[in-house]
Amino acid sequence: MFTGIVTAIGTIERVERRGDLHIRIACPYDPEKMAIGASIACSGVCLTVVDRGGEPGASWFAVDVSDETVSRSVPDQWTAGRRLNLEQALRLGDELGGHIVTGHVDCVGEVQLARAEGGSTRLAIRAPAEYSPFIAAKGSITVDGVSLTVNDVRDRPDGTCDFALNIIPHTAEVTTLGTLEAGSAVNLEIDVLARYLKRMESLRA
Repeated sequence: MFTGIVTAIGTIERVERRGDLHIRIACPYDPEKMAIGASIACSGVCLTVVDRGGEPGASWFAVDVSDETVSRSVPDQWTAGRRLNLEQALRLGDELGGHIVTGHVDCVGEVQLARAEGGSTRLAIRAPAEYSPFIAAKGSITVDGVSLTVNDVRDRPDGTCDFALNIIPHTAEVTTLGTLEAGSAVNLEIDVLARYLKRMESLRA
């Protein structure tokens, strides 16, 4: 379980095909606090640590990424040099600073607009029709592992929707969201509460 509050940016150092993809990611974490078998969200994708090393501030961890995970996440995300938003799994007593995030990507969205507004950045992202009903103004959504509040939603005739977000300078600086531009693909995870509400609504129909 995660909160969508990114704690570091990692960089993919090496990718090997061992049936699944075996990926080594450089990061600033303390390797002694990354237990084998622990979960780390990598740009919104929950992955299991299978190896780690280095030293605090200059460490690395390795994960195995299945073809199923590759197919459901941003194309070309699992390539050497790619920067990833990282969050270690919640521990009992940790502050829930964002919202409840599972680390299971629902779909890939496409950035339609990335525009400076004041000191912040306004993003508009298009979501697939299957997941548009779960996105609501003032609700929560996870974009590349970052917990964000939806400003507004505009439904489209084809069932897709464009939803707007405001990225403050701090968020742009400590995550990869500051580098997004029109045409960028992003991992989306809908709010788990919205999923349950939609299910309840369908049962009443």
